[in-house]
Amino acid sequence: METKREYQLQIKKEKLNSWKEYCNVAASTNPWSQVYKLAAGKARADRIMTTLRKPDGSETSSIKETMDVILQYLFPEDRKESENQLHKTIRRSVEEPINTRDDTGFSKEEIRQTIASFSDKKAPGRDGITASVYLRTFKLLPEVTAIYNQCLDRGCFPKRWKAAKIIPIMKPGQENSAEPSKYRPISLLNMGGKILEKLLITRITHYLYRHDLLTDKQYGFTPQKSTVDAAMEAKHFIKPIIEKRGIVIMASLDVAGAFDSAWWPSILQGLKDLGCPRNLYNLSKGYFSHRTAEMATNSDCITRVTKGCPQGSCCGPGFWNVLYNSLLKTELTSYSTIIAFADDIIILTRGKSVVEAENYMNLEMKKIKKWAQKNKLQFNENKSQVMLLTHRKRREKRRWRFT
Repeated sequence: METKREYQLQIKKEKLNSWKEYCNVAASTNPWSQVYKLAAGKARADRIMTTLRKPDGSETSSIKETMDVILQYLFPEDRKESENQLHKTIRRSVEEPINTRDDTGFSKEEIRQTIASFSDKKAPGRDGITASVYLRTFKLLPEVTAIYNQCLDRGCFPKRWKAAKIIPIMKPGQENSAEPSKYRPISLLNMGGKILEKLLITRITHYLYRHDLLTDKQYGFTPQKSTVDAAMEAKHFIKPIIEKRGIVIMASLDVAGAFDSAWWPSILQGLKDLGCPRNLYNLSKGYFSHRTAEMATNSDCITRVTKGCPQGSCCGPGFWNVLYNSLLKTELTSYSTIIAFADDIIILTRGKSVVEAENYMNLEMKKIKKWAQKNKLQFNENKSQVMLLTHRKRREKRRWRFT
């Protein structure tokens, strides 16, 4: 009986310790912690994969079929059949050798700091190896530096490090939807590949910022910039015009698919146009080849990935900024400006009258549409919005039409 009481006491003690640890999940400075969400009934519940509607209108009848539909939607194939001559020219261009100088090899300290920058609480990839295991291994065998430098010298990104394990996360409010768009894909990648990714994109980003090659119109994935800075930039354009009783038309555009639709040849062409060091460019080419995505339950479901930046990868944000850089550097009229935060952009156009502002906006939209066609991207009409900003009183109702 004494042993039983001690055992029950120990269970009670461990339960109390567990609860205290749970209450300290978030810092005390953050009131929106897990405890708050639990008390408010906002804790995320486990979602069971449901039946989805297939492109032909029928519904899936098994888990494997549902996973196939999700993968086909989230990772659309880069089809060459519908490409124009410009697309073919870009494909040929990125295959031609680049004549820039090589960047220096990775140092031991650079690799150590990169490994140490990963949180051990992050979910591992298919191999199950965490950052702490890599860090301990590196301390014992710092010679693994040679592996990463060989990848850099040969422009080789190992296939094993390009295989993503996909975790579909349901978007808020989409629980009852039968469309595959209700899911957002999170890619779990092997830690060895994430280390090489971060080494690669850190070097590319350092090169771009050191030579001031990226536009200042991008406020997402940019050091020391935020949504507040983007909003203030828009305010500085709008305020003086509104105060003089002028007209401003603001159009916000949403890229359909965004990261999942990024065309690899466009990113590589962007790197080439920016004079990316040769070995970094070749390693980027290796990164954008033979990629796969896998969803696994009782049976594996694997698809070949031919475009897009993996959500959850280290390279995704940096490569997206390279892709968007050419859009943000598009020469607009003196009546307009463009502001971006990640994949979201707004175009602001001024005019003395609604008709004048509308005409200038149409000119800008034609340029942006041409850029989107060149880079095989589409804008989501349902999520794109247009707003008229003015202090004038409206005398008539009017719908704006942009071509």
